[in-house]
Amino acid sequence: METPDFHRIKRLPPYVFAEVNQAKAKLRQANVDVIDFGMGNPDTPTPKHIVDKLTEAVQDPKTHRYSTSRGIPGLRRALSAYYARRFGVELDPEREVIATLGSKEGLANLAQAITSPGDVVLAPNPCYPIHSFGFLMAGGAVRSLPAGGDPGLSFREGFMAALERAVAHSIPKPLAVVLNFPQNPTAQCVDLDFYAEVVDFCRRHEIWVLSDIAYAEIYFEEPPPSVLQVPGAKEVAVEFSSLSKTYSMPGWRIGFAAGNPKLIAALARIKSYVDYGAFTPIQVAATAALNGPQDCVEEIRALYKERRDVLCDGLAKAGWEVPVPQATMFVWAPLPKAFHNLGSLEFSKRLLQEAKVAVAPGVGFGEYGEGYVRLGLVENLHRTRQALRGVKSFLAAHAG
Repeated sequence: METPDFHRIKRLPPYVFAEVNQAKAKLRQANVDVIDFGMGNPDTPTPKHIVDKLTEAVQDPKTHRYSTSRGIPGLRRALSAYYARRFGVELDPEREVIATLGSKEGLANLAQAITSPGDVVLAPNPCYPIHSFGFLMAGGAVRSLPAGGDPGLSFREGFMAALERAVAHSIPKPLAVVLNFPQNPTAQCVDLDFYAEVVDFCRRHEIWVLSDIAYAEIYFEEPPPSVLQVPGAKEVAVEFSSLSKTYSMPGWRIGFAAGNPKLIAALARIKSYVDYGAFTPIQVAATAALNGPQDCVEEIRALYKERRDVLCDGLAKAGWEVPVPQATMFVWAPLPKAFHNLGSLEFSKRLLQEAKVAVAPGVGFGEYGEGYVRLGLVENLHRTRQALRGVKSFLAAHAG
C-alpha cells in the first residue's frame, strides 16, 4: 500500500537516519556486534530512590486513574523550587509552570498552539529535529539560523547577525525563535550575556523566545544559565526542560515548560484536549527526583565526563581530532580529512560496515550539519575502547 499524500506528512523530509538504522539492524540480525553511538539514549539505570518512589506510589489504586494534563501540583512546585535553587528564578507554579510528556512533546504541542499557517519560526540549523519540524507540522514555515555562526565572527556575533537578517528579510515577521543551549547536536554553550542580547532584541521586535535546556545539568565546566535569568525574559520567553538526561529517565517521558504565562496557558489549552498527563506515579517519582538528594546527578555528570575524555582522547590518538564538548552527552565531530568529500551519511555507513561503529550523520540534523557526525556518550568504557580500536583500524586503512 502506497503512503497517502497527507499534507503534513508531505512537509516532512525523508528520515536521513533510516539508512544507517537499517544497515545497523541488518548487521545485528547477522549477530554482528555493533557499538552504537548513534542515538542519545542514556544507558544507565534511573537512580534507585526515584524507582522506589514510583513503586510506592503505584501501590495506591487512586494513582491508577486519569491524572491532570498540567501536572500534579506537587510536581509543579518542585520545578519552581528547582528554578529558584539552580537559577535564582521565581516561578508561579500555577501560572508559569506546566508538566509535559518530555520536552519534545511539549515543544510540539506549543507549536500547535501558537502557529498559524504561514507563520515564520526561526530555528537553529543543525538542530534537534523537533525544533524545526514541530512548526512545519503545525503549518508554519521555518527559516534557519546557522548554528555554526558566520566565519570570522564569534558565535554570539554571528548568531545575532543571522537573527537581524532573518527579521529584516522575513515576511511575515517571525513569530518565534528557538534556542537550545547546551545544543544538540553541536554541544554549543552560551553565557547569560548572550541570552540578554537575544531577549532584548526579541522584546523590541515582539518575537517569542522558545528555549530548550534539556542538557543544562550535563555540563563539565561552568553550569549553563537559563534564559529566564534575564530580567524581563518572562515577557517573551518560555523554557523547556526534561528529566530524561539529568536523572537518566528517558523512557519515563516527563518534562516541563516554564515562563511566560500566556504561552503556558496556550500549551495547557492544547494539552487539555490531547492528553491526561503522565501516569501519576511517574509524576510523584519525578517530584522525588527534583526534591530529593542530587548526588545522583553529580554521578551521572561524572560518568559522561569520563566517557567524553576517553572517547575524545582515543579519537585524537587515532588521528581524528574532534572538539571536546563542554556540556551535553554528545561529541560533534568534523569528518576526518580523508573523508571530507564523502559526506556525513556515506561516511557513517562506511564506518558502520568496516569498523562496526554506528554514529549519527550530521546532515540528519539539517543542511548545515553536513560535514559532521554526532557521537553519543552512551556506551561504557570497555565498549568505547573497543570502538576506538575499530575506528583506528578504519582510519589507517583509508590513510593516504
